[in-house]
Amino acid sequence: MRHDWSLAEIEALLQLPLVDLLWQAQQVHRQVNPNYEVQLASLLSVRTGGCEEDCAYCPQSLHNSSDVTGRPELELQVEAVLERAKAAQQAGANRFCMGWAWREIRDGAPFEAMLEMVRGVRQLGLEACVTAGMITNEQAQRLAAAGLTSYNHNLDTSPEHYGQIISTRTYQERLETLDRARRAGLSLCCGGIIGMGEQLRDRASMLQVLASLNPHPESVPINGLVAVEGTPLEDQPPFEPLDLLRMVATARILMPRSRVRLSAGREQLNREAQILCLLAGADSIFYGDTLLTTANPAVETDRALLAAAGVQVLERS
Repeated sequence: MRHDWSLAEIEALLQLPLVDLLWQAQQVHRQVNPNYEVQLASLLSVRTGGCEEDCAYCPQSLHNSSDVTGRPELELQVEAVLERAKAAQQAGANRFCMGWAWREIRDGAPFEAMLEMVRGVRQLGLEACVTAGMITNEQAQRLAAAGLTSYNHNLDTSPEHYGQIISTRTYQERLETLDRARRAGLSLCCGGIIGMGEQLRDRASMLQVLASLNPHPESVPINGLVAVEGTPLEDQPPFEPLDLLRMVATARILMPRSRVRLSAGREQLNREAQILCLLAGADSIFYGDTLLTTANPAVETDRALLAAAGVQVLERS
């Protein structure tokens, strides 16, 4: 377990011959997850669209013509959200993630409803994860008291490339949000996205920031860009599936005990590429037909995928 990986070391891992990288990653993965158990997580968009941030990849930004504002909102509908959580649990998920398209958590009725949702999800016996932008110390503490398992706040990309993707929030603000969540006793869900015009060094730099956190994030989502019409990145060429595989394998080596989540962009991977990611160290997938506002493989397809790979579904955390 290390927190002092150099940029050169991580770049070297990302550039290894693929068979060598997979061999190293699998040795780590077999040691920490000998039964090849994969957690199924479900993700629900509670508040959709109208976000003040200008993230270049996001169809929920009010800065982008793709803004999906106008969808039915669930932010005050506690029972409706808990019904979705029950359905996800019945389908096999043991982690329920809820997203609010906010720059920061808003106090008042929406936050009180969020706390009720967290309590309800935990009472079902599910892990509960929230992503809702920046938080204050008091908000983080109240979420922890409500039983929240994890707070998601992705870095998205490297510090060096970040300004090409987002201008409305600084990298330091992201790190401060992670610190507030951690100090409140919450586990962290924090990863990034490839395919946004970054260089290999940017990918290594982002992984270095993640691996330098002490402790490592308990959950590391690895996303591939889903280029949505109406966003600044709509014409970005598709990411290379083997590059996503390299990111999964390298994340597993750098952060042995983190849960590496195969996240957005999975719809663009064929079955064989997804199985290779499971082999290389991915031990969680998002499960269900939608990831916030982008498509995800169907539940039946995922069950068949896991059966073909010969991995086990994690029944409880």
